[in-house]
Amino acid sequence: MEQTIVKPAEGKLGIMVVGCGAVATTYMTGVFMARKGLAKPVGSMTQYDKIRIGRGADKKYLHYKDIVPLADLKDIVFGTWDVYPQNAYQAAMYAEVLKEKDINPVREELEKIVPMKAAFDKNYAKRLDGDNVKDCKTRWEMVEALRQDIRDFKAENDCSRIVVIWAASTEIYVPVDMQIHGTLASLEAAMKADDRQHIAPSMCYAYAALTEGAPFIMGAPNTTVDIPAMWELAEQTRMPIAGKDFKTGQTLVKSGFAPIIGTRCLGLNGWFSTNILGNRDGLVLDEPANFHTKEVSKLSTLETILKPEDQPDLYGHGNDEDTQYYHKVRINYYPPRNDNKEGWDNIDIFGWMGYPMQIKINFLCRDSILAAPLLLDLCLLSDLAARAGRYGTQRFLSFFLKAPMHDYTKGEEPVNHLYQQYTMLKNAIREMGGYEADEEID
Repeated sequence: MEQTIVKPAEGKLGIMVVGCGAVATTYMTGVFMARKGLAKPVGSMTQYDKIRIGRGADKKYLHYKDIVPLADLKDIVFGTWDVYPQNAYQAAMYAEVLKEKDINPVREELEKIVPMKAAFDKNYAKRLDGDNVKDCKTRWEMVEALRQDIRDFKAENDCSRIVVIWAASTEIYVPVDMQIHGTLASLEAAMKADDRQHIAPSMCYAYAALTEGAPFIMGAPNTTVDIPAMWELAEQTRMPIAGKDFKTGQTLVKSGFAPIIGTRCLGLNGWFSTNILGNRDGLVLDEPANFHTKEVSKLSTLETILKPEDQPDLYGHGNDEDTQYYHKVRINYYPPRNDNKEGWDNIDIFGWMGYPMQIKINFLCRDSILAAPLLLDLCLLSDLAARAGRYGTQRFLSFFLKAPMHDYTKGEEPVNHLYQQYTMLKNAIREMGGYEADEEID
């Protein structure tokens, strides 16, 4: 197969993180510690996973970096925006995810990361009240100010490339309105008219990133880049976009466990998921309008794996209309747990002759510890995609995301099945490495 032309990862890669809270500081601290050989980037596919290239006698299992030109950890420079002015060291200490002994060796590096003023609108996250905020009269001013931030950061840090990733709170739900979000022209008009109802601050970050030639990754369930107007902008700027919502704990379990029920042809009556967490994410999600955004993303996973229309006998039962199993997701803010969230899944299945059984999964996980390697992988792979000339929605990154973006205007369904997502990821790496994308998805 002819070699795909992927530009080399030369120079510094600037990673600009929206939000300098628990997730962002755990990510940055881990990268700094790994660079010094003081910690291992466990959970990162780009650092550990090996995939097969070639078949038969030519078969080899290689790390991603030996197949494609990935940016090296030592070439990463971090920047951030946040509504709170504390530097990354102070924010990491405040988050209490990592122990002081795991932060102090890189204290100097973290202290240098001082958040730029955030483009923020309190109506989108009522529970946050930081004052490190840009004074912008309109949404368009927000875009212009963010573009300037990206240009300044790139120049000051001598970066050859930038990636922007959202690791801030979940905004209130913005339903897709095709009159505003349907075309780039109408989106820009709404930004200039300061339409605050339809234009979330996160959309300003995405617009600024793409127009400055930076891939944009949406790590929350926000509508941000999941609209035709942004797809159009990504095409125009030839930049990759990915989203939405980092797949860390409960949904990771769901996307990996639901295939067991489906593959074994067992029936499902109901799946009740509940979460307790106490970090800033939990605080923001305690607001019903913000929770609704998260709920939409968490509910979508199961419905695309266990489909009533494909197997009515197995999945066509459960709720009032008797069209599908009952599926409920709850998130409860519980401060004592801080970042150590707990996910309970109570699954009611049935087997031979309809006899009921139960499965209970109790995942006592650490939110930011699971998220940090995802941020690293998404940033490195988005940068790779940009250098490989891939633009628009990067479906091969679905593996890392809770509600993978897809073209819903054409009736496309997202792939939520973890093993199919993994196949898509491996095929894309093979392709970009100039090898045959030789695994099929059924």
